[in-house]
Amino acid sequence: MARFLTLFVAFIAFSAHADVRVLTSIKPLQQIAAAVQDGVGSPEVLLPPGASPHHYALRPSDVRRVADADLLYWIGPDMEGFLPRVLGNRSKPTVAVQSLPGMKLRHFGEDSHSHDEDHDDHDHDHRPGSLDAHLWLSSVNARVIAGKMAADLASADPANADRYKRNLAAFTQRLDALDARIKARVAGVAGKPYFVFHEAFDYFEAEYGLKHTGVFSVASEVQPGAQHVAAMRKRLQEVGKTCVFSEPPLRPRLAETLTAGLPVRLAELDALGGTDPVNAQGYERLLDKLGSDLASCLEQL
Repeated sequence: MARFLTLFVAFIAFSAHADVRVLTSIKPLQQIAAAVQDGVGSPEVLLPPGASPHHYALRPSDVRRVADADLLYWIGPDMEGFLPRVLGNRSKPTVAVQSLPGMKLRHFGEDSHSHDEDHDDHDHDHRPGSLDAHLWLSSVNARVIAGKMAADLASADPANADRYKRNLAAFTQRLDALDARIKARVAGVAGKPYFVFHEAFDYFEAEYGLKHTGVFSVASEVQPGAQHVAAMRKRLQEVGKTCVFSEPPLRPRLAETLTAGLPVRLAELDALGGTDPVNAQGYERLLDKLGSDLASCLEQL
């Protein structure tokens, strides 16, 4: 009988913290949620690895998951344009993190390097003055997002409120150490020139004292004309030794054409952390790897 009661109490305790279903739109938000839920629950993610948050097509099973989640977190309409039409059917809490108080938001065209001659007119996601929605690449914003998640979870699951509070404090402390680590890692390459294919890294750069030289914002579905390619190649020739960063899972075909015969190194920066395991340290690994991958390429110039 005593053994039965022990098992029953354990089952009740498990059920108490297994009931809160957290769903995030993209993996970086899932990693932040995993830090807050560590030891209590496992957040789910909507987009599969390699899917674009700008142009995702929801499946019927995705629509059901959106409806069923107890707590749903997404960046906002400036990033996941496919979500608003299904969010109207949700009765449970939904948080667009771009609207949270305390978020440090950037807009395209804020700095002189954010919008230059290498932009492609077809890249409708990056209009000057529009919100740069890659806000998760700032650890300042990650702290705000984690704070909101911890408060929401404590409200939905009071039995584990202290655990969420402790997890949040531990996450914040680790981010302080992370910031110092990345700043030290990239300090020696801060002035070196590099180019990106997609303007996704301004938050990260602003936080750690980096600045890209140019951006080749070529929309994936549009083949740039010969004149545009020639202008981009001329820019690379003028700069000389440099790194050009694309984003996985696909390297643009244009990369080889642009860099053939030039002293240019091709490398990748993963803004979404697509191959990383999901756990309490996942968000830190995402930023750590960005700093390391940037520095590794630029140190070889």
